Amino acid sequence: MKPKTHNGNGNSSDNNNNSGGGSSSSPSPPPSPPLRSSVSQCRRRVRSKAPSQLLKDSFGGGILFRRNLRYLVVLPLLYLSGLLMCVGGPFSALVGWPTTPGAVYRSHDMFRKFWPHIHSDNSSVLELSSVWKNKRRVKEQKPCPNSTASPRFESSGPSGYLIVEANGGLNQQRSAICNAVAVAGLLNAILVIPRFDFHNVWRDPSEFRDIYDEDHFIATLEGYVKVVKEVPEELMLKYENNITNVPSFHVQAWASVSYYLGEVYPVLQQQGIIRIAPFANRLAMNVPPHIQFLRCLTNYEALRFSAPISTLAKKLVNRMIEKSSRTGRKYISVHLRFEEDMVAFSCCVYDGGEAEKIEMDSVREKGWRGKFKRKDRIILPGLNRINGKCPLSPLEVGMMLRGMGFSNDTSIYLASGKIYWAERHLVPLLKMFPHLHTKESLATQDELAPFMGYSSRLAALDYTVCLFSEAFVTTQGGNFPHFLMGHRRFLYGGHAKTIIPNKRKLVVLLQDTGLSWKDFKDQMKEMLNESDRKGMMFLPVVQLPIMYFLQILGLWYLSSVFSLKVHCRCSGMVQHELIEASWGTLVEFIVHE
Repeated sequence: MKPKTHNGNGNSSDNNNNSGGGSSSSPSPPPSPPLRSSVSQCRRRVRSKAPSQLLKDSFGGGILFRRNLRYLVVLPLLYLSGLLMCVGGPFSALVGWPTTPGAVYRSHDMFRKFWPHIHSDNSSVLELSSVWKNKRRVKEQKPCPNSTASPRFESSGPSGYLIVEANGGLNQQRSAICNAVAVAGLLNAILVIPRFDFHNVWRDPSEFRDIYDEDHFIATLEGYVKVVKEVPEELMLKYENNITNVPSFHVQAWASVSYYLGEVYPVLQQQGIIRIAPFANRLAMNVPPHIQFLRCLTNYEALRFSAPISTLAKKLVNRMIEKSSRTGRKYISVHLRFEEDMVAFSCCVYDGGEAEKIEMDSVREKGWRGKFKRKDRIILPGLNRINGKCPLSPLEVGMMLRGMGFSNDTSIYLASGKIYWAERHLVPLLKMFPHLHTKESLATQDELAPFMGYSSRLAALDYTVCLFSEAFVTTQGGNFPHFLMGHRRFLYGGHAKTIIPNKRKLVVLLQDTGLSWKDFKDQMKEMLNESDRKGMMFLPVVQLPIMYFLQILGLWYLSSVFSLKVHCRCSGMVQHELIEASWGTLVEFIVHE
């Protein structure tokens, strides 16, 4: 049997389809007006004009054409020159134009200027206990609020088996799993344990059971969605035991409930099994309450890290607490996105010169195969930096935190992959914060050995240590901090501080060579105070089903789109008492992102 694929409209296509000879049931478009008659009428009009009128028309048309030609030449030149001035870089220096503030990386120069002051500055030390003014305590996790709304299928049996292939890193896969459970509930399908797609960037061959507790996942969802580890053998025989022969849907992003019920469900009933690949962001946010409940249940109760991950992660948390005796057994965590692939993908320029450019071009070509060399793709590093899209370097994070008042005694857990040019970029951060720890420094080589080469398992260790930190600093956005922010608020009754730097403001300050250390500190403290004020903002809240999944999972960047469209800002935290505190982070993220 040849594989059959279904497009976004639910139509199936076979490899043996004959494109010719068929009739279409769709109505034909209305016929175009005859060309001959229009042309002849136009010719008759021209012949009927007097010679003097023709001369006048041609003279006026010539003037109009010359004016339009002038605009066509001048306007693109003005646009291009303005763009080059905005982006800055070598061209601006060549023609003598000043670069736009923040467009060029000068943080290494600023560090050399500030270092004597940073080294001797012990004033205005920020106590970790004051980072979040409300007392933080771990709260008992309450079950996700079930909805009174009746599910679509009550007495009928399962419609078939659902196979999904989750792609991306750890937390993108986590989002896909939550959506997969929701789609299975929507279609009354039996969910097969999600498969993880191997990506040439993450290069992690881990399966579901390597990262999550498979039996716990199945048991927790029992009674809501049936989950099995494998498709029954007799059903797979129908497809020659080849997963690629299973009817496959290429679902558009954020597909609606009506699409799944109208297009996918009939095929599932007919075939008894379907496969959706890839499966990232393939379900709309606005779904019925009982489907939102499944997302919540999956994220907070069904998804539990596997025993090897949980065991080592607990040891790392305890060791981090022990090493934080100088700060009352409290530490802050920093999610640093300065890995080689992240720097390459951002297309931002740092202080590595020509060697950095050659290396980054090579990484981009290897990881994304010509994506960045397409003619329609314009790379503007300066504009990316001005817009806050460049990953903060370790040096920039260190100066920001010291400016905010964190002393060199502060214990910091650095959650990151392999830092790009670590031997160079980490040195300034270690000078500013000598009590800096990573999973590699906290664990022994033997303890880490089973995790090496598996980026998602290593990210799970980082996730857990960050979860229990006193304050969490995010520097680049992405799925990791968004999930973590929501999870921390779930655990700590809303009182879990997240510092989200205003990178648009920060890059301007770090290029201002005339700025003093005192002025920089004042700016950083104001940035932190502004973050605190937004975190403490309490507003009236009305629950909307559309917000449940977004804020429960910490997807502030998505929920902000919808929160701006409603008069009452709405939240869907698992515990009703968390709702008000979560709003502060939502506002903070809207402003900075």
